Amino acid sequence: MAYSYKTSQFTPKRPVHSFRDLEVYQRTLEASVVIVKDLKGKLTKLRYPFLEHMINAAMSIPLWLGEAHSIRFGNHATGILLLERAMAGCNKLVIYLEQIRGIYGSKLDFDLIESLIKKYAETRGKIFRLEKAWQKFEPPKR
Repeated sequence: MAYSYKTSQFTPKRPVHSFRDLEVYQRTLEASVVIVKDLKGKLTKLRYPFLEHMINAAMSIPLWLGEAHSIRFGNHATGILLLERAMAGCNKLVIYLEQIRGIYGSKLDFDLIESLIKKYAETRGKIFRLEKAWQKFEPPKR
């Protein structure tokens, strides 16, 4: 009797040496660049009242992720709290983007807005899984 084994498509993730290696950091930084580069000018012309709030929120997420990665061993609870803030920031960006889509509709690139909403929603889930992984490892007491 022959056994058929499925060949796994498993590829291990690259090791994380710094916060810049975190996929969630890379994705949120990329999305914040898209917001500033592609949306800011259009939203300025349309006089979107929450533009600065949205840009600050977009930039805060990668900042919190970098800080969380640095602090996670020295102050584990604060590192986890920073991941929680990053998840809340992703939710906040989804809200801003959905509001923009609702207010301006066809005046902006619908696909761009939808892709940003999807990216922030997916990244929020990835940050949640990162948090669960970090919670498994309690750092040694110093």
